This record gives sequence, C-alpha cells and structure tokens, in this order.
Amino acid sequence: MDDNKNLTPEELEEQPEILILTDEDGNEEAYEYLTIIPYEGEEYIILMPVGGEEDGEVVILRIEPIPGNDEEENYVDVEDDAILEAVFNLFKEWYADEYDFE
Repeated sequence: MDDNKNLTPEELEEQPEILILTDEDGNEEAYEYLTIIPYEGEEYIILMPVGGEEDGEVVILRIEPIPGNDEEENYVDVEDDAILEAVFNLFKEWYADEYDFE
C-alpha cells in the first residue's frame, strides 16, 4: 500500500529521501539523503542517520562510480580528516539557512 498516494506534489517534495546502506558485515542502516558536495574532483554524499542516537550527526561518504553500471554507485568511507572537514565546512556554508549547526 502506498502511504504517499494522498499527498500533494508539494508534500511529496518535502518527504525525506531515505537510503538503506549495507556495511561490510551485511548490516543495513537507514539514512536520510541531504545533498551531494563536489570537492577537488570528487563527489561526497551527505547523509543523516535515521533514528540515530546522536542528534544532528551527519555521515560523509565519497561517491565511487561502478564501471559499466550507470545506475548504481558505491559509497566509500573518507579517512582523510582534512577532506572530511573541508566537505563539512562547504555543507555548512551552503546550507546555513536550512540547518542549525550549533
């Protein structure tokens, strides 16, 4: 049953986009898609854990295309703290009016 069938187009647009990601151990977790930030020739997806214990925590993953597959992509942990900080700072700058970062 489609719970969204009675929503107006404006209400549908306001619904969060939820992604289910599977980690290396096969565990699935739900994340709300926030945006994609381009940085130094790469793209980074910004996600917020759904129902997470930490309020306002975001996850930043590098988008890695899958050769020969235009429909799917891998999301890879970012281990470089300088890149994480730079991408997060861009996110804060671009979305200062939409999110409370304090």
